[in-house]
Amino acid sequence: MSGEMSPTGKHTGPPPEVRASHADRDRVVDVLRIAAGDGLLTPDELDERLEAALSARTLGELAPLTADLPAQTGERGPEAKDLVRIEQIHSSPIERVGRWVVPRRMELAVTYCKVTLDFTDAVITHDTLSIELAGAGKTLTLITRPGVVVDTDGLQLVHCKLKHRTDPADPDTPVVLRVELSGQKAHGRIVVRPARRTFGQWLLRRPAI
Repeated sequence: MSGEMSPTGKHTGPPPEVRASHADRDRVVDVLRIAAGDGLLTPDELDERLEAALSARTLGELAPLTADLPAQTGERGPEAKDLVRIEQIHSSPIERVGRWVVPRRMELAVTYCKVTLDFTDAVITHDTLSIELAGAGKTLTLITRPGVVVDTDGLQLVHCKLKHRTDPADPDTPVVLRVELSGQKAHGRIVVRPARRTFGQWLLRRPAI
């Protein structure tokens, strides 16, 4: 018996030397991914703690991984939906921006509708998002952040342009979310790009004179 875990993955039951179950490890992994999505952990910290969580054998090994994270409101963190389906024809732009919870799967059946999925501040609670696309016209834009990678190998493009740009500044950042695109896009464009730098960030990247 592994005992109870608090919403932040902290041990509240039996002694810390009690063996951790798969469920105990999964709860801590969920907390860590949500914390990273909130900006509380850097990609390096997330990668290090995930590795420790998945290899932990006791509750005592799991507890320090979330000890410095604030308690979440409610019993659990944001719940990711298993499937989000968006079906629109000639509608206004469809946007997922700001703090939105990334689902496990998305189905986009859109015709001449601009779609933007911005992962800059998105809450990521798992490691893969599968997007099944059935689209025509307009532009599908995916805005990434360090640790978010997009796989377009499963796409069939018909008279459609693909522009896929990664951020060369973070080549060794561990993957937090893999977005797998499949299906078909006819006409229009697909744009995958990192978030645009602010003016201050641009200044910091300027070479010294």
